[in-house]
Amino acid sequence: MEKFQIFVQLTRLNKPIGFLLLFWPCAWGLTLAYYYSENTILYMKYIILFFLGAVLMRSAGCIFNDIIDRNFDKKVQRTKERPIASGKITIVEASIYIILLCSIALLILLQFNLLTITLGAGSMILAFAYPFMKRITYWPQLFLGLTFNWGIIMGWTSITNNISIEPILLYFSAIFWTLGYDTIYGIQDIHDDEIIGIKSTSIKFKNKVKIFVGTCYSLCIFLILIMFFTMEIDKYLLLLIIPFAISFVYQIKIFKVYNSETCLLAFKNNNLTGLLIFIFIFSFNIL
Repeated sequence: MEKFQIFVQLTRLNKPIGFLLLFWPCAWGLTLAYYYSENTILYMKYIILFFLGAVLMRSAGCIFNDIIDRNFDKKVQRTKERPIASGKITIVEASIYIILLCSIALLILLQFNLLTITLGAGSMILAFAYPFMKRITYWPQLFLGLTFNWGIIMGWTSITNNISIEPILLYFSAIFWTLGYDTIYGIQDIHDDEIIGIKSTSIKFKNKVKIFVGTCYSLCIFLILIMFFTMEIDKYLLLLIIPFAISFVYQIKIFKVYNSETCLLAFKNNNLTGLLIFIFIFSFNIL
């Protein structure tokens, strides 16, 4: 029982916001492709596979991140009790978990076409390079955006087996989304991160963080609008942009620098934002 609890802590399965933020872009890309294919059975099958893949890869990513950051985590109040940093599990044991999780994820990836398999394999480079970015650049959130939203492209190709402008625009919009929400998340650790030398957009823009996050969210909406107009969809559906735009405004309003509770609340609100964007894209298929 204790080992199971450690595994849950290690993979953050008790904090589903992480794998949901990885899953929503996959669902967006799939749903965008569904608009053109209308293959309902395939769409439902792939939604399930991508969800499972998101859970597995996010879990493996958390473990790898904790291995790389174990010495940093010991010095940060929020992370010092993580299993690896606190010595509850060895690096060897944690590495075995990574191998098992990635092996299962590979079995899922092999259910798709060759283009999607290739893109999925390529994303592993991004995923395992991410933990090192905070050591060399103030823009690790940008790298996370490139990584976490790759599922948009994979979701699209899994159904269409090609690349098009629509998923690319959606991908770039999602990168700005991640830049915004992960900057909010990083504010929780500004004090500790500055002491130990970790870099982030939260630190870089700490004096103008709301302006930065607001700019990122505005660019996210702008690129989604461009995608919308390139698809020549019924203009009435533009009204469905309002709910997720309001969710962005709400986040910016409630989070406060050096108040970790408000930052965490605003960050978690992005699960709702992801759902609202999903509903917006899904509406293309029914209205």
